[in-house]
Amino acid sequence: MKRNPDIGLLVLRVGLSALMLTHGIPKFLELIGGNTNVVGDPIGVGGLLSSILVVLGEFIAPVLIIIGLKTRMSAVVAAITMAVAAFIVHAADPIATKEKALLYLVGFIAIALMGAGRISVDKK
Repeated sequence: MKRNPDIGLLVLRVGLSALMLTHGIPKFLELIGGNTNVVGDPIGVGGLLSSILVVLGEFIAPVLIIIGLKTRMSAVVAAITMAVAAFIVHAADPIATKEKALLYLVGFIAIALMGAGRISVDKK
């Protein structure tokens, strides 16, 4: 069987980002609905800025990753968001609680390292 890394990258990009959107869409809707403190203030920059950064990492970046536009940069943004979730928000929690954030972190790091592949808007 012939290997096709571009199809593998497509499956990884779309699958991981679509699952991330299940977290990002509700936060995006809350933010545009007027809630300026969607996620609290885990990094000390204020509730509104924290909420905007989380929506950027959990909604905007995954949409860009799915279509393959600015994929590496978007994956870095999503990975940073998941690093904050795992190592700051859930720092004191057991590994089972932070496991989902760590899995997303690893997946987005892989996408950032490999890029979108040929089946994307970027086509690199």
